[in-house]
Amino acid sequence: MQLHFHRPLSSTPSTSPPSEPDLTSFQSFSFDPSAPDYTSLLSDELLLNILSKLPISQHVSNSLVCKRWLHLHGRLVYSLKVAEWSFVTSGRVFTRFPNLTDLDLVRSCIQMPKSSGIIVTHKTMSVHVDTHFILDGFLEETALLPSNAVDQGLRMIAGKYPNLQRLAATGASEEGLLRIAEECPTLQELELHCCGDLALRGIAGIKNLQVVKLMGFIGVFYNSTISDIGLTLLAQGCRRLVKLELCGCEGSYDGIKAIGQCCQMLEELTLSEHRMDGGWLAGLSFCGNLKTLRLRSCKSIDKSPGADEHLGSCLTLEELHLQGCQIRDKQSVKALFLVCENVRDIVLHDCWGLEDDVFSLASICRRVKLLSLEGCSLLTIKGLELVVLSWKELQRLRVMSCNNIKDTEVTPELATLFSVLKELIWRPDSRSLLSSNLAGTGMGRKGDRFFKRSKD
Repeated sequence: MQLHFHRPLSSTPSTSPPSEPDLTSFQSFSFDPSAPDYTSLLSDELLLNILSKLPISQHVSNSLVCKRWLHLHGRLVYSLKVAEWSFVTSGRVFTRFPNLTDLDLVRSCIQMPKSSGIIVTHKTMSVHVDTHFILDGFLEETALLPSNAVDQGLRMIAGKYPNLQRLAATGASEEGLLRIAEECPTLQELELHCCGDLALRGIAGIKNLQVVKLMGFIGVFYNSTISDIGLTLLAQGCRRLVKLELCGCEGSYDGIKAIGQCCQMLEELTLSEHRMDGGWLAGLSFCGNLKTLRLRSCKSIDKSPGADEHLGSCLTLEELHLQGCQIRDKQSVKALFLVCENVRDIVLHDCWGLEDDVFSLASICRRVKLLSLEGCSLLTIKGLELVVLSWKELQRLRVMSCNNIKDTEVTPELATLFSVLKELIWRPDSRSLLSSNLAGTGMGRKGDRFFKRSKD
């Protein structure tokens, strides 16, 4: 295959400026079908090696050259999100992409009219819906693939992709997951949407599973239940877990305790929109290797944490992240900081109810080296100063979009602390950010000083 460029014979000089390409000196290129295709002399292995060296951004365009290149391009794809379930059941996905190690089936398991102009979005997930697909604020059962259909697809996937490393699916049952466990020994990451407690028995045989994400009760989408039963089954079957994320899951002290006792390699635990019973915080003390705890979009931390002396603590915990959580209840916030008293990094973003008296409880944590605050509009400079001055090991401070914290209220003690920090990001409100950006420009002054009359 050759591309030929032809230059016109006219000697008329171009009128284009020197800095621009001379478009008049070129004609559109043409393809000569009679020219030999020299790539046909290369073996598939050699041509595949050449194509693999090209930038990933060129892979799709290269696949359009011919059928052979399209086939070879499929062998270079290792991660895929499937939008149509028929792409799996027809077997086309196995022919088109034979080397997949990362397969996401979540959207293909939801049967929605793609022509609908109504899109429902929740966090990172968006689905086209129609009015008859919604029941009491959740997807009707007819909108989700039946479990037996999902299991059939999982059996096909297990037979074709023995080297699968990551899988995401919706509505899978114990039978389909058992087949994955038998045929995919290298699977390390699993994401399950809309699954119940008993389905988690199927993943007990996945010996190398290290990352698990469970989506239970998710508003406008799923109304499934994952309780202490499911958490215990998960803990007993997946003892090599390193990272666990629970979204919309129920449970209590017993479920968290089981995870801590069985999954002794667990380093990161994330709870999003949790529906835990009171007292679950005390179960974190059994997570002997936990380094990072994340709470996202939680309406409450712990409704009934119990007595302080019964909480225990995570001795190895290094990072505590709260994002979009309601933290008005001082008792539950105090219990959280007591459990996380050895934490090094505290990150609070867009948390509701973070007033000075609530934030003062963070002084329980004496070894904090990094504090990041963003979108905490109720906190004042007095509440911030009271806590950060008590932290003798503080090295990094980030304050952004906290509109109740004013530059003019910074005290000499706080300014002295700022001067010795290794990192300081100070943008508490939009006015301070605007002032820093306009520094030296002369803008932002009063009109009678900035605008001067010119003398005639």
